[in-house]
Amino acid sequence: MSYKVRILPRWLVFLLDLFLVCFGIFVSRMLKLNFNWDTVGIGLKFMMGVALIVNAVLFYAFKSYAGIVRYTNIEDATRLVMVNAIASFFYLVVNVFLLGSRNYFTLQIVAINFFITSFIIISYRLLVRYVFNFYKSLAYTGARVQKKKVAVYDTSADGLHIKKLMNSLPDGDMQVVAFVDDSFATNGKLLEGIPIYGTNAAGIAKLAAEGVEILILANKHMVKTSLSDLVDSCLANGIKVQQIPAMRDWLNDKLDAQQLQNINIEDLLEREVIKIHNEAIYSALKGKKILVTGAAGSIGSELVRQLLNYRPSLIILCDKAETPMHDFLMEIGDKHRNVKACLADICDRQRMEQIFEVYNPQIVFHAAAYKHVPLMEDNPSIAVLNNVSGTRTLAELAVANGVEKFVMVSTDKAVNPTNVMGASKRIAEIFTQSYFRHLAAPATDSKVTKFVTTRFGNVLGSNGSVIPRFKKQLESGGPLTVTHPEITRYFMTIPEACLLVIEAGVMGEGGEIFVFDMGQPVKIADLARKVIKLSGKEPDRDIQIVYTGLRPGEKLYEELLSAAENTRPTYHEKIMIADVRQYDFEVVEQKVQKLIDSARQHYTLETVTLMQDLVPEFISNNAVYEKVASKK
Repeated sequence: MSYKVRILPRWLVFLLDLFLVCFGIFVSRMLKLNFNWDTVGIGLKFMMGVALIVNAVLFYAFKSYAGIVRYTNIEDATRLVMVNAIASFFYLVVNVFLLGSRNYFTLQIVAINFFITSFIIISYRLLVRYVFNFYKSLAYTGARVQKKKVAVYDTSADGLHIKKLMNSLPDGDMQVVAFVDDSFATNGKLLEGIPIYGTNAAGIAKLAAEGVEILILANKHMVKTSLSDLVDSCLANGIKVQQIPAMRDWLNDKLDAQQLQNINIEDLLEREVIKIHNEAIYSALKGKKILVTGAAGSIGSELVRQLLNYRPSLIILCDKAETPMHDFLMEIGDKHRNVKACLADICDRQRMEQIFEVYNPQIVFHAAAYKHVPLMEDNPSIAVLNNVSGTRTLAELAVANGVEKFVMVSTDKAVNPTNVMGASKRIAEIFTQSYFRHLAAPATDSKVTKFVTTRFGNVLGSNGSVIPRFKKQLESGGPLTVTHPEITRYFMTIPEACLLVIEAGVMGEGGEIFVFDMGQPVKIADLARKVIKLSGKEPDRDIQIVYTGLRPGEKLYEELLSAAENTRPTYHEKIMIADVRQYDFEVVEQKVQKLIDSARQHYTLETVTLMQDLVPEFISNNAVYEKVASKK
């Protein structure tokens, strides 16, 4: 239901302002002469005539009459005060140069007039605005649902803007009744007549008691731990936390409940995202030809996006997934011409040889891998062929073609692996490290390919990861499935993971395994509960959490280092180098070849046995493979 109110003609506002200017001159002279009616009228017509001419010119020049009166704001008021100040200056000029001894525009009268005229011109506009809003609120009573009470975090200009926008629209469906700020200096005070509450538990509890249903985050740059604590307190008190969309997405320059966005669980990562500002990255990557394997995947595609910022001469995208590759090209193809897509399987040696020979990459980022633990448990030979044989092929071609850096993406599942996928990635680590030491041992060729490995935990939002799965389960009404109540994982964001990979490529001198301080591990069950609450529902009431049991090869707790590994610091306190066991390349090469030969025959138990021979710490949690004797 809509209600339209006609806008006052601008000429009418112009005339009304001139009338009020004359009225202000009259009142000012009355006050100066103590209401002496015999002398008030002397020169009054002349003064009003001057005021009319001066203000008419100024009103026209500054367009002070052009604004919509019912939407008067601080900018409009400032413009009116400025016009009045300039007019006061001209009054004094007229008094000095034209009036002589008559002295109508005395300093006292001009000063009194400045305040009176400013007050009445601005006040009538604000009165019109108030009456209009009151009328609108009455008109919409019964025609819309009752407004939701919301609070806004924080008290900066952004927070004030959100408050003014929402509360100035009587037909909106939300009303800002409180501010929230983590500064104790503002706690308990008022801002534009609205109370400010603290972000502590007591402050949020008071918000809930006042009937606040939604907390809107106007500040998107909160410290992660503070944001997580604030969200936890709100959810515990039944307050939904949402954030504003980008301003360009606001409909008709207003916000309503349908436009607000839920907080992403990625925003609640229990630590600050690491930011690296290493100028050496630019000099190392600018103008280079870079090959990215697995380029259509979640990690590979983000790697490409970030690498493009460093102005390489060419990025070769390598992936065997046609549709994801096509979609990614549609995303970046029009904006970046220095990209070439190659559909290829890293296990296809001839195809990879062709790519190396045609494009001659100088740096390789190897992100292609089979990563899903349950699938690899059922297909160990395929895990070996892709993750081990594919890596070996790329490593050998990199050396044969003079690649400068070979950066491999690994996983924390390679540490004390309990599954085939983790063991296959550990074997890939062993091969590339021992291969580098074998090549660098003579110390005669400074141009030997430098092999670097990055090892990190689960990536939030990656293809097949837990968060997208939870979101899909929520959309279908639940339940959310978790394997075990105590299962925990380390998490990082996709951009952060890719930044680490790029940094390692520049920092590494060959043979290192870089590990990352990923903070505290997170319980998947707690993650599921938070995802449900962030959607505005209640766990185990609206959406159930079902525990399905650990899958074959899965372990409760992931590790970034084994008991036998130590770390060395780097220039960045959050990035470390793992000191891992060293292997003789000739022995590794023979065992890896034997493993690949078995995998090509798809001998399941024999393949797992050979994996355990290469990785003695690999103790399978899969009942099918438990009978395979570990050879230590």
